[in-house]
Amino acid sequence: MKILFACGGSGGHIYPALGIADTIKKQHKHAEILFAGNPDGMEARLVPEAGYAFAPIRVQGFPRRLSLENIKRNIRAAALLLKSGAAARKIVSGFCPDVVVGTGGYVSGPILRAAAKLGFKTVTHESNAFPGVTTKLLARYVDKVLLSVEEAKQHLPQNREYIVTGTPIRQEILFIDRAQARKKLGVGSRLCLLSIGGSLGAAPVNEAVAGVMGHFQGRGVLHHIHATGERGWASFQSLLEKNGVAPGDAHMDIREYIYDMQDCLVAADLAITRCGAVTLAELQCTGKPSILIPSPYLAENHQYHNAMVLANKNAAIVIEEKDLSAEKLCRLIEELANDPDELANLGKNAASLAVIDANRRICDEIYDLIGK
Repeated sequence: MKILFACGGSGGHIYPALGIADTIKKQHKHAEILFAGNPDGMEARLVPEAGYAFAPIRVQGFPRRLSLENIKRNIRAAALLLKSGAAARKIVSGFCPDVVVGTGGYVSGPILRAAAKLGFKTVTHESNAFPGVTTKLLARYVDKVLLSVEEAKQHLPQNREYIVTGTPIRQEILFIDRAQARKKLGVGSRLCLLSIGGSLGAAPVNEAVAGVMGHFQGRGVLHHIHATGERGWASFQSLLEKNGVAPGDAHMDIREYIYDMQDCLVAADLAITRCGAVTLAELQCTGKPSILIPSPYLAENHQYHNAMVLANKNAAIVIEEKDLSAEKLCRLIEELANDPDELANLGKNAASLAVIDANRRICDEIYDLIGK
């Protein structure tokens, strides 16, 4: 069995593909797996680190905001797109896969389109509630379109079948003992708050969270784990000083990046986070109540659509960034901390949306296509 994956640009595209690949390897240890991605993207590091072969192909997105710099980027993107067809055909025909699987990002487009034109079996998976341009285009070519949520169907061409499978997650998160995770992190009996500014940092989130830390400091009610993101670390230290937060509090666990996310997520009583599809899937699978802050800077405002899938089921509270403040965040945290029934209800509703076997469902669709 030979499977070619095409993904890249962000963890939301790469981690689902790695999750699917890992599941396939566990079930079929002799399967040959190759990833195609941008040599300058995150995938060029993450894929080899996960132990998979990597084939580079240069593809670049088209910035939509009009500026002189973006015009230059669009010219470069167009030039790369013209070259990508030949490069994609070379990768596909050279590997000769049984099936080609795309999980999003600009690189998925030329790889899956070339594979379809060459007669190879193709599958694309869309994690977001509002599908990206690549998925909308590929829906015309691929053999199967897999979706994470039912709500995505309304934004896609209506003349074909769509299969809802859920979003692949790290399977180990399902088997972690909560009491052990809390002990390991030193939470004690406090309410554990997990907040995430984003892998590269999210300034408005970090600013609000610093205010939260200042508000709750010394009150003995919170164990707060916060990831500032790479770009937010230095500025966050200044924000803490501005909010009068003294260093050295064992119950303020501040990090640039959270490497043991599975432990932190299982230990948490409440999460404050952006709204990437994988993050939301993991919140659902662990039954976590959450305060969601969609990033308004991403294509099609898709994080807002992701968040509203939970909000409409009373499985999360959504604050749009334009309405975000430390005061509002503190008020919400206090209300939930003082209302354990509502906190539990949010978590229960989140768990009701979980698809814990998404990895298996997606693999079954791939195997079915190979069988055909």
